[in-house]
Amino acid sequence: MAKNTSLYFRIVEGRNLPAKDVSGTSDPYCIVKVDNEVVARTATVWKNLNPFWGEEYTLHLPMGFHLLSFYVMDEDTIGHDDVIGKISLTKEVIAAQAKGLDSWLNLTRVDPDEEVQGEIHVELELRREAQRTCLRCHVIQARDLAPRDISGTSDPFTRILYHNHSAETSIIKKTRFPHWGETLELSLEKGEEEEGGCVTLEVWDWDMVGKNDFLGKVEIPLACLHRTPPLQGWFRLLPLGNTEDDAGGRLGALRLKVRLAEERILPSVYYQPLTDLLVESVISPAEVEEPTLLTLLEEVATVESRQDVAMTLVKIYLGQGLTVPFLDYLNTREVNHTSDPNTLFRSNSLASKAMEQFMKAVGMLYLHEVLRPIINRIFEEKKYVELDPCKIDMHRSRRISFKGSVSEAEIRESSVGLLQGYLSSIVEAIVGSVAQCPLVMRVLFKQLHKRVEEQFPEPQHEDVKYLAISGFFFLRFFAPAILTPKLFHLRDHHADTRTSRTLLLLAKAVQSVGNLGLQLGHGKEQWMAPLHPTILSSVASVKDFLDKLIDVDHDNMSEVPQRAVFLPSVTVKEGFLMKHKAQGPTLLKRMAFKKRYFWLSSETLSYAKTPDWQVRASIPVQCVCAVERVDENAYQLQNVMQVVTQDSEGHLNTMYLQCKNVNELNQWLSAIRKVSIYNERLLPSFHPGAYRSGKWTCCLQPDRSAVGCSRTHSAVTLGDWSDPLDPDAEAQTIYKQLLQGRDKLRKQYLEPEEAAGAAEEESRPVSSTQPSGGLQRAAVPSERTRALVTRLLDAVAELERAHNTYQRREKEEASSLILPS
Repeated sequence: MAKNTSLYFRIVEGRNLPAKDVSGTSDPYCIVKVDNEVVARTATVWKNLNPFWGEEYTLHLPMGFHLLSFYVMDEDTIGHDDVIGKISLTKEVIAAQAKGLDSWLNLTRVDPDEEVQGEIHVELELRREAQRTCLRCHVIQARDLAPRDISGTSDPFTRILYHNHSAETSIIKKTRFPHWGETLELSLEKGEEEEGGCVTLEVWDWDMVGKNDFLGKVEIPLACLHRTPPLQGWFRLLPLGNTEDDAGGRLGALRLKVRLAEERILPSVYYQPLTDLLVESVISPAEVEEPTLLTLLEEVATVESRQDVAMTLVKIYLGQGLTVPFLDYLNTREVNHTSDPNTLFRSNSLASKAMEQFMKAVGMLYLHEVLRPIINRIFEEKKYVELDPCKIDMHRSRRISFKGSVSEAEIRESSVGLLQGYLSSIVEAIVGSVAQCPLVMRVLFKQLHKRVEEQFPEPQHEDVKYLAISGFFFLRFFAPAILTPKLFHLRDHHADTRTSRTLLLLAKAVQSVGNLGLQLGHGKEQWMAPLHPTILSSVASVKDFLDKLIDVDHDNMSEVPQRAVFLPSVTVKEGFLMKHKAQGPTLLKRMAFKKRYFWLSSETLSYAKTPDWQVRASIPVQCVCAVERVDENAYQLQNVMQVVTQDSEGHLNTMYLQCKNVNELNQWLSAIRKVSIYNERLLPSFHPGAYRSGKWTCCLQPDRSAVGCSRTHSAVTLGDWSDPLDPDAEAQTIYKQLLQGRDKLRKQYLEPEEAAGAAEEESRPVSSTQPSGGLQRAAVPSERTRALVTRLLDAVAELERAHNTYQRREKEEASSLILPS
């Protein structure tokens, strides 16, 4: 059994931030830490005290976490960046908000005594002798302590306190991973052990000049030491507990959205009945009007949860190799329940959401290949473009001619030319990409084309079969990616104001292309008219492209590759990195890092001097044992990670890679972990430092083969379209949704027939036309429907019993002993 923790957060905007620069403004950005480890950095918003970021992230943290912190910084081109303030949210505070937190929170001051991190490994026991009682503490080691010195390390020692007694370990210089292995003893007066109280362990950074710096503490009730065997384990270091107010809002505020999803994942056997029902829904579906598990699920899913349900179902059927029949079943119901072709797939039905999520899951690499060159060009050129007369800013445009100041007409003429060029490049790239489009997408679109043509065979509906495909392909896939490239991983940062406006106008134009130009001239934005000829001239090539797209011969759907990211030939991530390979105990210098271009696929991590270099060196992904961050003091460099591999003889080899920023570092860490997450030889620990001068820079151990001093994080990843499939976690999500809706299903389908019939009559709409995505049922559920619902509720009840059993066991274990962190 495992726990699955996902943390979603969105940094929306800030307000009333204090001015840190002489100009009376600030250049704010945010750093996000989970348990003091930087997981994200927003873009800098220059000269703004009310910045908007709108950046969102999802973290998968199987081992859980304790604290989520947001630091607002002011970027300085000279010297260190200034800290404006921070917001810290404990896991308990976030979990208390069932629907997530969405509010403005005031920034607080940063207190060094509160900025603690790491864990300490100790063994504690009370020894009663004839004349005295001895409190014995074996201080073994600590890890991941906060850096307090300018070198990026600390000089830690540990102190144990109880009443007026205290003792200290030795000081270990220049490390955040000290090994003491010392035993401290306190002799207690008669009766002191009966007075209660807590044993306190404090970790301090020793300073030759000035006072020592606090590194954290642990408090353990003395009553816990009366039991045997001795209490031993890793304990999380806690801050002093100073109560810091929010400065009355004087430091400004952040608007944050944070949501925590924490699930207990049961063994696979418990989810099998639910998985069987899902498979049956598409392998041997009922009549179109008969409910299946999928239609029942759509009934109980709320509007807010429908997208998550859709993504989960897509992953489940990807894992089963049944994506095409699954989506074909939903699409067929959607098409058959739609009488007006103008409303086809216009609702937020399960079919619409599932199609969107499917295209992201299997088509993201394809989208990158098609759009990245033109998107990069738009970002690099940063041209001023505007067609709306109400928004033209004469001061923001660059000079177009040498005749003097430009006129509004010249700006519009220049904008039209630029947009036509960009739009033509986008359309040409898309219509020329038939061979690049994933085969499973083409097969699915072929099925959709067939269903729509069968439902609307009339000549006046000739374009509907094209619109059904282009609505997903252009309107819900390519246009959103053009509008917000960062959310589709096409760019590392959001566009500036000028580029953002260009992308918005292009996204509108691409939507019109996807609508085959049928709505041109009917909207309020008549100033888009200069682009209409370009849009209309693209319609014929788009139709021809869609005809070629669905011209595939794959009647046997099981032969279609279900997910492009798992194909060996597909590059999951690529880009330049600075590389160094550790070879022997030689002194490693900054200049040892060399620039190389890397490619990551599901089978290899390869690199060469340039993207066009013919000779590549490759590392099999199956040999990867750990992918972890490297301490800054190891090379006096930021954003360095290590890839530890094991060769056929069992020897470990380490390659160090430097990324250009912390976001790129986290993306590479996440990508390599995802493709290697199921490797058999993953290491439980690692060295966050480097081995040089005869010792590890992190824990100072002289043995090069010494066991790592910090825990690995193989399953800590960023959530996105390339997440590996996890059938049990996905089935758990569906179970939770059904658990919330089981009362509704029971009342609607399993109550006495008379009550069910009366309820059906009361809820029957006046119109005979069923809304798109809805269900049509007889007044009284059929025997087949009642049997299906009974099986479903039985499966849900069995899962609920299993969860309750495991939860009860966990509570019993927790009450019998104190568990270290």
